[in-house]
Amino acid sequence: MSISKIYDPKEAEDKWYSYWLEKKFFHSEPDEREPYTIVIPPPNVTGVLHMGHMLNNTIQDVLIRKARMQGKNACWVPGTDHASIATEAKVVAMLKERGIEKKDISREEFLKYAWEWKEKYGGIILKQLEKLGASCDWDRTRFTMDEALSEAVKDTFIHLYKKGLIYRGIRMVNWDPKGMTAVSDEEVIRKEVNQKLYYIRYQIAGSGLQPATHNQQSEIPGYIVIATTRPETIMADTAICINPNDERYRFLKGKKVLVPLINREIPVIEDEYVEMEFGTGCLKVTPAHDLNDYELGVKHHLPVIDILNDDGTLNEKAEILVGEERFVARKKIARMLEEAGMLEKVEDYKSQIGFSERTDAAIEPKLSLQWFCRMEEMAKPALEYVLKGDIKLIPDKFMNTYRHWMENVKDWCISRQLWWGQRIPAWYNERGEWVVASDLAAAEQEFRNANISFQSIRQDEDVVDTWFSSWLWPMSVFDPKVCGHPEEKGNADINYYYPTNDLVTAPEILFFWVARMIMAGNEFRGEVPFRNVYLTGIVRDKLGRKMSKSLGNSPDPIELIETYGADGVRVGMLLCSPAGNDLMFDESYCEQGRNFANKIWNAFRLVKGWTVTEASEAGKENIAAINWFESRFNEALIEIENHFKQYRLSEALMAIYKLVWDDFCAWYLEMIKPGYQLPIDSRTFDATKAFFESILKLLHPFMPFLTEELWHDEIFAERGAMECCIVAPYPVSGEINGKLLREIDIVKQVISEVRNIRNSKQISPKEALPLAINANSDIEYSEYLPIIHKLANITEVSFVEEKPAGAAAFIAGRDEFFVSLEGNIDAEAERERITKELDYLKGFLKAVNGKLSNERFVQNAKPDIVENERKKKADAEAKIIILEEGLKLF
Repeated sequence: MSISKIYDPKEAEDKWYSYWLEKKFFHSEPDEREPYTIVIPPPNVTGVLHMGHMLNNTIQDVLIRKARMQGKNACWVPGTDHASIATEAKVVAMLKERGIEKKDISREEFLKYAWEWKEKYGGIILKQLEKLGASCDWDRTRFTMDEALSEAVKDTFIHLYKKGLIYRGIRMVNWDPKGMTAVSDEEVIRKEVNQKLYYIRYQIAGSGLQPATHNQQSEIPGYIVIATTRPETIMADTAICINPNDERYRFLKGKKVLVPLINREIPVIEDEYVEMEFGTGCLKVTPAHDLNDYELGVKHHLPVIDILNDDGTLNEKAEILVGEERFVARKKIARMLEEAGMLEKVEDYKSQIGFSERTDAAIEPKLSLQWFCRMEEMAKPALEYVLKGDIKLIPDKFMNTYRHWMENVKDWCISRQLWWGQRIPAWYNERGEWVVASDLAAAEQEFRNANISFQSIRQDEDVVDTWFSSWLWPMSVFDPKVCGHPEEKGNADINYYYPTNDLVTAPEILFFWVARMIMAGNEFRGEVPFRNVYLTGIVRDKLGRKMSKSLGNSPDPIELIETYGADGVRVGMLLCSPAGNDLMFDESYCEQGRNFANKIWNAFRLVKGWTVTEASEAGKENIAAINWFESRFNEALIEIENHFKQYRLSEALMAIYKLVWDDFCAWYLEMIKPGYQLPIDSRTFDATKAFFESILKLLHPFMPFLTEELWHDEIFAERGAMECCIVAPYPVSGEINGKLLREIDIVKQVISEVRNIRNSKQISPKEALPLAINANSDIEYSEYLPIIHKLANITEVSFVEEKPAGAAAFIAGRDEFFVSLEGNIDAEAERERITKELDYLKGFLKAVNGKLSNERFVQNAKPDIVENERKKKADAEAKIIILEEGLKLF
């Protein structure tokens, strides 16, 4: 069977992915082998594949495929996250398109629509991962709202509540007015925005004096000026605060002021919290709408006036502009203040504002009755696991960030005012008293046990934070029943696959997913949930900007796969993605990946096209080439394995890339390639086939489709078609002949130098040249002369002790080489070229000598840097001698 001239990725991808699924190569069951387990960071059911997913899942697939080839029982568990806020927003939008408002339907009706949406759109991203080649165990696909996983969330809540780690209370939370729910600190994105700083006049109650500016100290003014970015909240002010050390405001002690526009009296309080240098040095205190103001209010026993509805509109407590949206109200309040003579001035101002990660709405600090999970107790062992090295963060530069978070952990607001998600298992009687229980019958019994009477019982309307389900993920995907039940021994799956091996995720969720999984694992299994956390960088464009839809700088991953093939895109992503560092993505990397695939394809076509003969023996040059590449492969394999152990996948791929492109294609195949229409001996051909097999196995984790396609070619018929590359044994390093590697490096250098001489002197590659060698080393060149003859087009080789007349010279290793140029060059042009090169080298040598003669440099620089400069000097001096000798020829 002939092999096509051009590799068709689409045909290979469809064919082999279906074949792998049919043969159940991705599926895993517990057995006697060593397990290797990865759980996917579950993408949101609202999501489609983006470049971050591409990077993350390519890395996971490389790791899982390699482990599978190494004979481990590889299990990669896929799944999706129900994403409460994002999914509810999608469903609400869908209902609006159908003319239905959420407020007009029941919870049960809404959830029917939500499940309808999930079934239609929720699996899109997993199907897209198949296009990438992800070898997940699809039989184990999980969803965070599967019935068993939802039961696990409920049991976890009850367990932690009974342990005193979950409580209900009024606290200041981050409120998303668009999603109309509380969100955690980690779901708030801080952005610098352009704002206005409004300087507002507050009349001093009972002063009866004419207004004065805030910085006049010669008389008591009739008002004070306060700077704020949020004039729409003045109606919620309950005090004005000054620093007790501020001499400007001594006259205000014990006084009251009037809130502008509504003329409500509020007291002046003193606290060193106020920065005298910021704004006017006076602070309006609005406990309901600012976290720091809330703390001041608690300290000074101030009332709390909440003027905002859940959707960000003003309520009746505002007294004015009731029903107006907060930002519209801001502009109207500013105009009203100006008309009333209460707005002194407005300045441009930049500050950090929090935005909801899910809806991009500006966050409102809001006092709210919510459920919280105490974190301090659970954070301590989770920190210890990482500090002791039981869990490794890769790269370890994230250790300090993790430590800071865990040592300054805050209680977690776990309730969300949504319908999509796991409903909080709390139950209330008609008086608002509550119990926590798994269902209605259990709640009734809890009320009776506590001697609390009830006429009716209702369940809490809120759901738990999505992260409260995903923090159980490494356990719940295997045995949901252990979640909430630390006394459970667990089923066969969790006892075999847990703890998992590697987690591949993004640094931005290091705390609110990774750390929490460690806490949950310790709480319910008493051990770590994974051994290593590989933290990927952010995918950016070549200008360094984070890829996003709004910027329009993010390519469609599926379109990239259509254009360059899955293998090309995988290689392109990984060539530029060092662990933990941002990836500067350029589509040219995918083109490079496609070109690499084509290079391998064409090399295979070359080998397959050779005619094999049993009649001839392998020449010594072929034997030398075979022995060299075997050693070179083993040497590269050690380097590659070292990169894998340190999770340097980009470097591992680059080492393979160089091995294949340079060593195998550019050198080995050229060394053993038979002459035009001549056959190749069977020994060399069989060795080359074996090398190709090893290369395909080495490449498979990175380029699964191309390697599987070539693996099944008829050239390997004697191996048997039933064996597949996906389960072929991964290469193991063998012996390395260091002497041979060094000598072939010299041979390669000689060939390259002869080619360079041809190029620089414009001598045709077809023009055979004589070569003379002044051998000072113990290299037995007779072993390698056929290779030099063939690849450098040398007519004859002689051994000399002095430089022949009219020859170009170069040094390789310890030996001198001379190429006769008589009759082949323009003497005048060559003299000019050598003179220019000599001038450059002499200038370079002068600069190096300047450094080495500088005692401060020699004493203070690192020894390896000084040694490198000395090497530069020696090299320059040697080249100058050769060039000066060459100049004498002309």
